[in-house]
Formats: sequence, C-alpha cells, structure tokens
Amino acid sequence: GENGAGGRAVRVGTRRSQLARIQTDSVVEMLRELYPDLCFEIVAMSTTGDKILDTALSKIGEKSLFTKELENALERNEVDLVVHSLKDLPTSLPPGFTIGAICKRENPLDAVVFHPKNCGKMLSLLPEKSVIGTSSLRRAAQLKKKFPQLEFRDIRGNLNTRLKKLDEKEDFSAIILAAAGLKRMGWENRIGQLLSPEDCLYAVGQGALAVEVRAKDQEILNMVSALHDGETVLRCIAERAFMKRLEGGCSVPVAVNSMLKDGQLYLTGAVYSLDGSDSLKETMQTSVNYPQQNEDGPNDDVQHVGITAKNIPAQAQKAAENLGVELASLLLSKGAKHILSVARQLNDAC
Repeated sequence: GENGAGGRAVRVGTRRSQLARIQTDSVVEMLRELYPDLCFEIVAMSTTGDKILDTALSKIGEKSLFTKELENALERNEVDLVVHSLKDLPTSLPPGFTIGAICKRENPLDAVVFHPKNCGKMLSLLPEKSVIGTSSLRRAAQLKKKFPQLEFRDIRGNLNTRLKKLDEKEDFSAIILAAAGLKRMGWENRIGQLLSPEDCLYAVGQGALAVEVRAKDQEILNMVSALHDGETVLRCIAERAFMKRLEGGCSVPVAVNSMLKDGQLYLTGAVYSLDGSDSLKETMQTSVNYPQQNEDGPNDDVQHVGITAKNIPAQAQKAAENLGVELASLLLSKGAKHILSVARQLNDAC
C-alpha cells in the first residue's frame, strides 16, 4: 500500500473488444508483477467507435472516437487509469489528462491477410480489380499508388468481425490490418505479407499501448511510469509532434516510420492525397543521446504531446518533439497543407 493505492483496488478502464481486453490484461499483468501487493480491477465499457459500425471512421468526424467514454470515467474518478492503443489517442488530450506510460512497442507495420483462396499470394500477384478491405485512408492512399490495378473498399468492425467478413464472403480478396493487433490476438499465422515502410508507412503510434491517467494523480502517475519504454517513448513523441504540427487526424492520410539507432532518432513522415497520386515524403534525424538529470522543481508536469515521462531524459524528449515539428514544417513549406486540405474536403464530400 505504500504506492498510495492504500489497500483499495486500482481500477483500470478498457474498451470491451477482445483485442482491447487482451491489451489491457497485458498491461495489468506487468503492473501486478511490479506491485504484487496491489489489487487491480478491470472495468470494461463500450465507446462511440465500437457502436457506430456502419460508417467509415474518417467520416464520423469525432477525434476521440475510441477514447471519450473512457476519459469521462477517468474524469469522474470511476477508474484510475485507462489502457488505449496509442494510435487512437488524439495528439492533444483534454485538460487534466496525460499519457503516464507507453509500453514497449509491438511491430508497427501493416499486414495483409488474404482470403483463404488467395493463400500464399502477395498483393502484387492478385488478379486485376481484386478488392482489398481497409478502414484507413492512410493505407488506401499509399497502396492505391503502389498497386493501381487493385480496388480498395472500406471495411469496419473489430478484428474478429473483419476477419469473419473476409473468410465467409467473397467480397474481399484480402484485408489490411495492423500486424500488432493480429499478433496480440494470437493470429500471427494469418499474416500473409508484412508491408515494409517502402510499401506502406504506418500510423502515428501504431503498435504501442498507452496508459492514460489524471495528470494530477501523482500516485497513479508514479506507479504506471515504471512501464515506460524509453525507445518507444522517444519515437512516439516525434511521431505525435509531427502529426500535431500537421493538424492531421484520421480524416487525412498522414503516415510515419521511425527508428532509434546509436543515439540517433530518425523520422520519415509523409502526407498523401486520397488516391495517393499526390504526396510529400521526407526524412530527418536528430541526436537523442542525453543523460538523465535530476530535474526537481517546477518541471514536474512537463508534457510532450500529451506524454509525461519523468524517467526519460528531458532533453531527449525535447529533441524528439522538435524533430517531429521540424519535419512537419518542412512538408508544410513544400505544400503539405494544400494536399491535406483537399483530402479533408474530398473525404467530407464523399
């Protein structure tokens, strides 16, 4: 109980979907190992994104589609922390909240799952006019450019639903999903092709799990901060800063690839028109090789794009954030704003 939870249960909020539950269970498992004396209780709830299944995500126009109900529960003190897929969290969190932990990232790449009759094929080998299902404008924009002979159609629902739609009907030759989700569900054997960053840059934060807490709840914040993975945090700060500077959301195709090697953080970022014909892509790097300093005092609550990570060198976090901002500014100076605003208008009009 000296961790401040004083004998009471620590309540963990999650979405009801099977994948969300698996992700939350994995985070709670790590916390139980770190704090064997504490009792953790999981509280599952449905979100807007889980309920509206007949509309494309990019059309619903609500930024916090999968997070709002969970944040409301956090605000009302009904839960103490919430586990999200980081890519579902907007780059600006509502006041009073922060991301208190980002766990070690699973493979962030996109994966192709083929209809059983196309088993063993690659996207490039599918017959002309084959229909590929994806709910992501980012994936569709990149793949339309790369595979103009294929057709891309929207597919919604949780992972189970989408795989069922693929397997039981003849509507789709393949669907594109995040490799991380398939792996966590134990369905890695369904991955027919991993899309390299050359084929398809991934979504900001894809593959990483985030723990959202009340920014002023010091006890819970200190408790979950032990879950931070340094490399993942720096990569995701850079990616989120890139997205935030571009003012991108799920209604525009924005994509990234990041890497940390020998103290250098590399970030590739791109923006696309809806059909992929127009795009801008650049790569930049910066050093994040800074020692951890004891920063007591007023810097307590410094957030970088919504993330609080006191156990990671502040200068490294700042450098990562600057990298994202500078890369976005470079793309904006080359005309990214026009590409994105046209994409936004077209998406709203469809």
